[in-house]
Amino acid sequence: SKSKLLNGISRASEKTSISAEKIELIVEAIEMQLHQKNVREVNSSVLGEMVLEQLKEISEVAYVRFASVYRKFHGIHDFVQALESFKTDKSQLATVR
Repeated sequence: SKSKLLNGISRASEKTSISAEKIELIVEAIEMQLHQKNVREVNSSVLGEMVLEQLKEISEVAYVRFASVYRKFHGIHDFVQALESFKTDKSQLATVR
């Protein structure tokens, strides 16, 4: 449901620079993508990946927070793996201490 999606993204985006308006735009973009695909039902895994795709472009923090719940992270290794997904070249790799 739209409200669950808004709530999940809002929780992941708490204390980040992502505004409520931006969260609304993310949900609208996802809805539009689904309408274009002309599907009646959407698997939650597909929806979760669509959210992660949007968050990855906006905020690493929100992405990792959402991914940690959606993908059920079990430990630090899962967080490190998620952060490494942002690596496009060695200069952008974040160091975990």
